[in-house]
Amino acid sequence: MLLGLLFFNNSDILDLFDGLLSLKYSSQSICDMIIKNMTFKVEQTLTVVGVIKSDPKRFVVDIGESEDRIAFHFNPRFDDSRHINIIVCNSFEGGNWHQEQYEKSFPFSPGKEFKISIQFTCSEFVVTLSNGSTFCFPNRMGAEKYSVMGFHGDAVIRSIEIK
Repeated sequence: MLLGLLFFNNSDILDLFDGLLSLKYSSQSICDMIIKNMTFKVEQTLTVVGVIKSDPKRFVVDIGESEDRIAFHFNPRFDDSRHINIIVCNSFEGGNWHQEQYEKSFPFSPGKEFKISIQFTCSEFVVTLSNGSTFCFPNRMGAEKYSVMGFHGDAVIRSIEIK
């Protein structure tokens, strides 16, 4: 039974297992990827491990119902026109971004490995960063499961796991 679809910038095929996604990838880098039809539900934790590219601007982890309805947009920004070394979180629906939330803990460095754990509760996403700091972002859409995850930008994703 196929439980999910992975789309990324090469032609490899990956197996998904009922209730658990565990992806470890090292033969080439995955820099842009969308996972569709894979349920991430309340009480589960998404763990992402990767390496920041050299001269990064930003990278993104999105969790939502579709690419147009993003419940949690996690966006570390290294240096853009408005933000330097800050994490910007938000949600997107109806063609509009909502109120941004800023997190000052920034354990990301070019060329260094990172680990992000996102625990999904009914009311919020609880994020734990590589340096042990945590913060919460509200589940503004109120859903108990989301089926689309996106990974984009200046990070090479090494592994993704949902437990």
